[in-house]
Amino acid sequence: MNSPEGEGTADRARQAVDAVYRSDSRRVLATLIRLLGDFDRAEEAMHEAFAAAVEQWEREGVPANPRAWLVSTARFKAIDALRRRARFDASLAEIAAEYERTTDPVAWQEADGVEDDRLRLIFTCCHPALPPDAQVALTLREVCGLTTEEIARAFLTGASTVAQRIVRAKSKIRDAHIPYQVPSRADLPDRLDVVLHVIYLVFNEGYSASSGALLTRRDLSGEAIRLARMLVELLPEPEAIGLLALMLLHESRRAARSSADGELILLDHQDRSLWDRAQIAEGSSLVRRALVSRRFGRFTLQAAIAAVHADAARAADTDWNEIVELYNLLLQIDSSPVIQLNRAAAVAMRDGPKAGLALVDALLATGDLDGYHLAHSARADLCRRLGRSADARASYERALQLTRQEPERRFLEKRLREVQ
Repeated sequence: MNSPEGEGTADRARQAVDAVYRSDSRRVLATLIRLLGDFDRAEEAMHEAFAAAVEQWEREGVPANPRAWLVSTARFKAIDALRRRARFDASLAEIAAEYERTTDPVAWQEADGVEDDRLRLIFTCCHPALPPDAQVALTLREVCGLTTEEIARAFLTGASTVAQRIVRAKSKIRDAHIPYQVPSRADLPDRLDVVLHVIYLVFNEGYSASSGALLTRRDLSGEAIRLARMLVELLPEPEAIGLLALMLLHESRRAARSSADGELILLDHQDRSLWDRAQIAEGSSLVRRALVSRRFGRFTLQAAIAAVHADAARAADTDWNEIVELYNLLLQIDSSPVIQLNRAAAVAMRDGPKAGLALVDALLATGDLDGYHLAHSARADLCRRLGRSADARASYERALQLTRQEPERRFLEKRLREVQ
C-alpha cells in the first residue's frame, strides 16, 4: 500500500508533468521533428518521454531543465524503438545509427530568434510544395497542438477531411525530403502569406475558442502573438507588422469580453476602461507604421478597423463611416464571405438594421455561410432590432445548432428567450 507521503509525491510529479506538457510540449515536439526528421517518430518519442517523466520524476524529482530532459529522453526512446523494429526491417538499424552519429543531444539549446524550432517548423509546414489548405492544417496541428476537430471548425469543413490533409502533408514532406529550416531571406517573402494566415487562425482560436466551456484560450492567442513578434523581427514586412497590430488590438479587449462568471459581452456593451491601453498604443503605432509603407494588405486594413474601435471612448463615438470605407478597401483585397459579413454588420450600424439585413440575406442566399453560426446570429440580431420576432427566433435557433462554445450558446439562448 502506498503511503500518504508517497501518494503526495506521485501527485506532485503528475502535476509537474502536466504543467510542462501544457507549457512546453509543442516546443519539445518542434525540436524533436528537427532532430529526428520525421513527424510521427517525433510525436511517438515525445509521448514516450512524457510517460517516462511521470515515473522518473516521482523517484528523482523534477529536473532543473524539464524541456532538455524530455528532448534527450525522447531522442533515446526513438533510437531504442528503431533498434527494436530493426529485427523486422534492417534499414531501420542504419537510421538509428545515423541518429546516434549526427544528432547532438544538446542541439536543442540553439539560440532563439531566427533559429527558433517552432518558427523553423512553421516554414516547413508552409512549404510551397504542399497545398495551401494542407499547410494551414499541418501547422495548426503540429506547431500549436489543435485537434483535427478544432481545425475543422476553423476551416468550416469535416474532421476527416482535415485528417487526410495532415497525413498527405506529412507524407509529402518525408517523400520530397523537404528540409526543416527557415528559408533564406530571398525566399522568405514568397512564403510569408501562408505563414501569416496560419498565425492568424491560431490567434482566432485563442481569441474566440471554437468549442468548449471557455470563451477564449489565452495560451493560443499568446502563442500567435509571440510567433508574430518573432516573424516581424525576422522579416519586418508591412503585412507582418499589420498582423501583429491586429492581434494586439483585439487582444487588448480580452478582459472586457466576458463577465466575472464567464458570460459573453458584445463589443458595444464592454467596459472600455478594462481595455489594455498599452496593447492599444502598441497596436495603433504598428498600424501607422504599416500604412505608411503603402505596401500593406488585408491584415493591416483589419488592424486599421480595430484601431478605429479602439479610438472610441464609448461605443456611441465609433466612426462607423470610416469603418465601412475601410471595409470597402478591404473587399478589393479580400472579398471572402466572412469579410462581407463583417462589412454588412458595419453598414447596419451606419445605415440601420434594414440595410444591413439586406446584405446579410444576400450573403446567406449564396450558401457560402450556411454553416457559419455568426452569420445566422448576425441575421437574428438584425431581425430582432427590426421587430421581426419570428425571423429572429428561426435564425437564433439555426445559430444554436451550429455553435459549439458554451458561453456563445448561453448568450444565444438568452436572446432566443427574449424574442419568444
